[in-house]
Amino acid sequence: MTRTISILGATGSIGRQSLEVIAACGIRTAALTTNRNVKLLEEQCRCFLPELAVAFDPQAAAELKIRLADTPVRVAQGMDGLLEAAALPQADTVLTAVVGMVGLRPTLAAIAQGKRIALANKETLVCAGELVMEEATRCGAQIVPVDSEHSALFQCLQGNRDRGEVKRLILTCSGGPFFGKSAEELQGITRADALQHPNWSMGAKITVDSATLMNKGLEFIEAMRLYQMPPEKILIAIHRESIIHSLVEYCDNAILAQLGTPDMRLPIQYALTWPERCPGPAKELDLFSCPPLTFARPDLETFRCLKLALKAAERGGLACAVLNGANEAAVGLFLQEKIGFCEIADRVAQALSRVPQGDHRDLDAILAADQLARKIALQ
Repeated sequence: MTRTISILGATGSIGRQSLEVIAACGIRTAALTTNRNVKLLEEQCRCFLPELAVAFDPQAAAELKIRLADTPVRVAQGMDGLLEAAALPQADTVLTAVVGMVGLRPTLAAIAQGKRIALANKETLVCAGELVMEEATRCGAQIVPVDSEHSALFQCLQGNRDRGEVKRLILTCSGGPFFGKSAEELQGITRADALQHPNWSMGAKITVDSATLMNKGLEFIEAMRLYQMPPEKILIAIHRESIIHSLVEYCDNAILAQLGTPDMRLPIQYALTWPERCPGPAKELDLFSCPPLTFARPDLETFRCLKLALKAAERGGLACAVLNGANEAAVGLFLQEKIGFCEIADRVAQALSRVPQGDHRDLDAILAADQLARKIALQ
């Protein structure tokens, strides 16, 4: 069980809920980081008194240092600050909740120290899954997923003796705000429309990914890496109610499911306390007020981002790094209202047509593929 934690991305949605969990469970903080949300990070530091606070943005770090001058909290900045927060000896667990590829190097730094990784940064495994998992095995680091779907799989897999008993993993998907719409209806989707998720309260980038279904594609690739499963043994099922968070089907056709309210504090807490469980702040599921539980197949022709992700998963190599980099860049343009909703898939497809040669287990090759993809998507 986690005793002391560093939270990378403490001011984001996952980071804020993680602090609720550690307050309820009596876990200490070693480091808290943000990109540039100085005001909130100051409040968090005064409440939890970590040894280290990091603002990735240099100007924000300078302001944070002034704000925290009357406290014992030390302030650092940039990637060096993130790497230090990830490797602090006092922390036995590092929760990686930063958004995007910026989380890869700090995750590897924490793995190198043999820490438990509470992984909420799916891009790390999407882009460098083989490298990350090999390093975790070599260094004796635990990787415990925070995403609700992967936490559900992780919990359901506790019931098997070996992976040979697993027939397939079933990832559930809410379908996002545009479930049932046609490709023509998606043409006029605005930023405000895409940020209205029906079940979950999340950051802007992941909410848009949920609207395009790219998020489920990234989770599909993440499941391949985490659980060493081929793509043909993973199924995606639309489950609008977000009550069943994922399922595992075994070779005897028994299916185990994990149910709960759509409350991220539950998978966050399990990642920190596993293999133990303790009372926490997550809401109780009232079975008698649950709606009927429904399932449907995803529409791959309308939601092209998911189709592109599945193709990248089958292609392998550096294709997944290209997929992720292009998507991050395209979603950024959409959030700035510079491109339309459907252009996200167009730009990802353009990048995937130019996947470079290289070793997908080499960090430099992965980062180079990521940068090429962003360049193509931004053109």
